[in-house]
Amino acid sequence: MAETFKERLGKEQLLPLYTVNDLGSVALAEAVLSENNLSFIEVTYRSDLASQAIQQLADRGKLVVGAGTVRDLDTAKDAVDHGAQFIVSPGLSTEVVDYCLKQDIPVFPGAVTPSEIMQAMDLGLDVVKFFPANVYGGLSAIKSLAGPFFDIQFIPTGGVNSDNFTDYLANDAVLAVGGSFILSEKEVLKDEGKTASEKLVALTKQLH
Repeated sequence: MAETFKERLGKEQLLPLYTVNDLGSVALAEAVLSENNLSFIEVTYRSDLASQAIQQLADRGKLVVGAGTVRDLDTAKDAVDHGAQFIVSPGLSTEVVDYCLKQDIPVFPGAVTPSEIMQAMDLGLDVVKFFPANVYGGLSAIKSLAGPFFDIQFIPTGGVNSDNFTDYLANDAVLAVGGSFILSEKEVLKDEGKTASEKLVALTKQLH
């Protein structure tokens, strides 16, 4: 049986959040992630180059490329048109979720309150982004929410860093962690990815 998107992400446990301000960094970022056996990259719509970067990565086909900071339906459509294979949103947009489900595209909307989580469940989802994690109670909040929402998993982002990410991952309610702490364009461009790769080696050694 083929491994599902959720199963694969759950195995890798890291979802790099990557903002592109220089298209020259895209191939380097891809190489750094591939070298460290990481398959996923979330390219954020926090720059005007997001669509082009997603297209580049999708065309190269080495990574599972997704779009982050997707706040509306038009952005979701743009991302998918450029090859995005999953969508991540800081909040819960019914329009975005419905569109992704119809396109058979995995979607992870932000949901931090019981009401938001229940709304996501009503839409048919069982994984949500927990953002910003540090503002909304972090791991202690996730532990509390996991009681009534035992069949939901979270992808915490925001305030998750190299010092605390393993604490999050030790909790069964956490599918994976996301953030720019995993990989940043600044680190990738610093020395053609050497520093970024060394950092990833150190991070991945702490997994499992």
